[in-house]
Amino acid sequence: MPYLEVSQGNQEEIEAVEQVNVPKVEGMNILEAQKIVKELGLELKIENDSEELDKENTFINEQIPKEGVTVNKGSNLYVK
Repeated sequence: MPYLEVSQGNQEEIEAVEQVNVPKVEGMNILEAQKIVKELGLELKIENDSEELDKENTFINEQIPKEGVTVNKGSNLYVK
């Protein structure tokens, strides 16, 4: 908004945000999903996560966003 002298930010900084496609993690156990998601620069957020959760024998039934959606690196992938 030039008339308010508000900067819209450096265009190079705006374009520098790397984007990734969300992988399919439904059907995987939590440990497998965490590895894949971390490699892509995303954060896995587990519904009802606790210390007692057996991440090797707990499988993902649903994910948001779904597979193939383009998101910014560093975004959260919610699973249950």
